[in-house]
Amino acid sequence: MISVEMTQRFRKRVTGAHREGEVSATLRQIIAGFGKPHAHSGLSIQKLGKNVFECRTDLDWRLVFEARKGVLTFDFAGNHDEVQAYLRGRR
Repeated sequence: MISVEMTQRFRKRVTGAHREGEVSATLRQIIAGFGKPHAHSGLSIQKLGKNVFECRTDLDWRLVFEARKGVLTFDFAGNHDEVQAYLRGRR
């Protein structure tokens, strides 16, 4: 079973954008499909770096998370440009 953690930054961005419903639905799909490579493409999961992934809730909203054994930690949400800026700051 995979557990999900959400950072304060992630929660603040999701609630600030009023996207709680779509993010909740996407998280349920991620929990059910993560670790099953054939399901990743259907969930729009892409690897961004070592243990760092993104998934889309729709065409312009992305969720960034870190995968560790048994735990997915969601740390950021935003559009393409915001995610790119976030990733540059992580390096």
